[in-house]
Amino acid sequence: MSLIDCDCVRELLRSEHPDATLVYVRGECVVLPANEVDDAHKGLVIASRDDLAAWLPEGELSDQALEDLAIRLDNVARDLGA
Repeated sequence: MSLIDCDCVRELLRSEHPDATLVYVRGECVVLPANEVDDAHKGLVIASRDDLAAWLPEGELSDQALEDLAIRLDNVARDLGA
């Protein structure tokens, strides 16, 4: 079972917050503004929207690209011990 799925990635990419950050909290991925991530959860930050810019293909984001990104972020979450 994956920790991070395409819906998490979409939520991060579509967030209205310019500093949107994906955090894994209590078994769920949550998108928060960076300044709302408290000290207890800083170690569970998966990625910021800015981090994704280096991983995203240019142009329209396909379903396959979203899936690939979700897999990559899921691996990050697992490496963090989520």
